[in-house]
Amino acid sequence: MSKKKKSFRPKARLPRGFGDVHAHELRTMAAMIKKIGDIYELYGFEPLETPAMEFAECLGKFLPDADRPNEGVFALQDDDEQWMSLRYDLTAPTARFVAENYDHLAKPFRRYQTGNVWRNEKPGPGRFRQFVQFDADTIGSAEMAADAELAMMWADVMEALDIKRGDYVIRMNNRKILDGVLDKINLLGEDDASVKSRLTVMRAMDKLDRLGSAGVRLLLGDGRKDESGDYTKGAGLNAASIDKVIAFVEAGKNTNEATLDALSVLIEGSEIGQEGIAELAEINALVSAAGYGEDRICFDPSIVRGLGYYSGPVMEAELTFEIKDEKGNLVRFGSVGGGGRYDGLVARFKGIEIPATGISIGVSRLYAALQKLGKHKKSEVMPPVIITVMDKSERAVYHNMAMQLRQAGIRAEVYMGSSGMKAQVKYADKRGAPLVIIQGEDERNNGQITIKDLVIGSQASKDIADNQEWRSSQVAQMLVKSETLVENVKKILAKPHHQN
Repeated sequence: MSKKKKSFRPKARLPRGFGDVHAHELRTMAAMIKKIGDIYELYGFEPLETPAMEFAECLGKFLPDADRPNEGVFALQDDDEQWMSLRYDLTAPTARFVAENYDHLAKPFRRYQTGNVWRNEKPGPGRFRQFVQFDADTIGSAEMAADAELAMMWADVMEALDIKRGDYVIRMNNRKILDGVLDKINLLGEDDASVKSRLTVMRAMDKLDRLGSAGVRLLLGDGRKDESGDYTKGAGLNAASIDKVIAFVEAGKNTNEATLDALSVLIEGSEIGQEGIAELAEINALVSAAGYGEDRICFDPSIVRGLGYYSGPVMEAELTFEIKDEKGNLVRFGSVGGGGRYDGLVARFKGIEIPATGISIGVSRLYAALQKLGKHKKSEVMPPVIITVMDKSERAVYHNMAMQLRQAGIRAEVYMGSSGMKAQVKYADKRGAPLVIIQGEDERNNGQITIKDLVIGSQASKDIADNQEWRSSQVAQMLVKSETLVENVKKILAKPHHQN
């Protein structure tokens, strides 16, 4: 006798680096995104949506993890043997869009976009393979006013989200100044070895806030082993070159002007470095004139941004307030997004340089930060009123009740299960329903409906000693005429205990 073949049952589990998002998170995140979008709209930016997948050649090789075999992206080959990748950010697809539609666009082209991006990187605490970004870009302007405007707009976004001044700062630097330093350590070549070493140096510098000078020194040298035992190969710089890089990232002063003075000394003799100094000086004049001081926008040489396409001013939005970690230690939340100038990205398609600059907010990370600050207001969407099904043959009547409530703007749901009354009320309670509508045979014959207030009922139940007392208590429910259903539901929902 043959054995019965065992059927395969997959284990319900998520891949590492991915997560589900629940209803209350989606609603509060949507409210947060709307506030950000409102600020972008005030500045004159227009919305755009690009697809999740692009041809791999359009995205380019700009990720910080460029040494990985798959370049840090999730890719697949189409049936026509074309390689496509899930977008790793929203900037590269926008560059493709502008290049494809260049002749028809008003220039400078100013757009904002929000959506998921995917990175095939090692996941960890607060580091996901899928996350939401919210970008704003100005393409077609070489003016430093465009970069200054983005920094000011970002500061306005932080305050629109009720993050008070002193709890955030927009930090800025300039890749040209960094190039001046790299020039002094002979890493500005375009050969493969120089490009790879340059990216490794930038990735190391970008980790200063997390690893400190000692950790960055290891990454600039032979390499570093982290707490998990994973080893990261270093840039292989000599001691003198490491000292120059560390002096650069630690050159920040109390004022923007003092920082620029210190950087000027470090990159003395570098033409491209001095060009970067002049650009930041122009930005400083613009933001200062608009009333944005160093408490909101400050220059920080440690900001380098890991993506390889940045070509000028770069910036990060950092949350400076302190929170307690799982062990009770005080830590800073840190960066919630970054951006900068990428004048060469559109040129990959057009063959001519088209200046561009943009910012990208990490929505998921910012959401978590606002949660820590207690800035997320309770969802304004009230759970639905639940209409119980006492007699399945009368479903049309119950759906008519729901229709009346919905037409009055009240969320309403007819119970779709097959359980009895007790289970239906329990279901309503789990949904957080404010009210339950009940109409059995007796009520229907008398043209009546019972409305059970679950909020009052929950409060009253704390003082009720036994089932008999509960059954006889009428404090949580009322009997009304069928034709007054909507009127009475509105009255109950308007009571203070349903507004809290």
